Amino acid sequence: MNISIASFAFHGLLQEGKMDVFGYLESVKYRYHLNKADIWNGMLFNTEEDYLKKVREAMDEKGLTLANLCVDGAHLWEEDPGKREHNYQNALKNLRAAEILGAETVRIDMGGHDIDMSEEQFEYTVDRYKEYASRAKEGGYKVGPENHWGTSRVPSNIKKVYDAVNDPAFGILLHFDNWDVDKENGDRLCAPYAFHTHMAAWTIPQCDEKIDILFDSGYEGCLGVEHHSGANEYIEVEWQLATVRRALKHRSPVLSL
Repeated sequence: MNISIASFAFHGLLQEGKMDVFGYLESVKYRYHLNKADIWNGMLFNTEEDYLKKVREAMDEKGLTLANLCVDGAHLWEEDPGKREHNYQNALKNLRAAEILGAETVRIDMGGHDIDMSEEQFEYTVDRYKEYASRAKEGGYKVGPENHWGTSRVPSNIKKVYDAVNDPAFGILLHFDNWDVDKENGDRLCAPYAFHTHMAAWTIPQCDEKIDILFDSGYEGCLGVEHHSGANEYIEVEWQLATVRRALKHRSPVLSL
């Protein structure tokens, strides 16, 4: 099981002007000795092809592949049709970005500011994800939501959408322990749908348990480390990464981490 570090883990350094995506890639390769990048689109300067090709070249030079492109600003459901269309156009730009960058998975949030889905929201969500999954299948990657905010933080909503989309190129980014409903069971219920993961600092004490859930579900993606505080990020990420490596080594001693 590969490990990645979500570039959002360094959003504090980004805001201070002390890191950009190229510095992130340097850190992933030479500070943390990983072979997978995990890019949050907030760290990308734009979605222009020339710029994205420079990012791709920087990854290729370092032998890095992109485990996930984590897209904000493109979530599916908003009550306002104008906002939905705006987000749709942003999603298309980011799917193209993912293809240029060679992303293995893409997170585009479900949207919805309530935990309940109307029938209109459900139908729209399924139709859009079917469209995105069809494109992803053709491009050799996977796409889907994260249990991130709003409607997606209910395991039964995830299952309902997953079953309706019914495409091997569709799945979820499983953010451990990030549920508003059925929190005790959400990770285990939705792990079979996961193509990528985020393990935040608050889940590190349950790291072994979360990794067991992934192994039990037959998970084949990356174990993504994500930090949120915006402070002491190099050290905090190093701590989280070391804990994850230790847990994986205990689970599978033959792994080279």
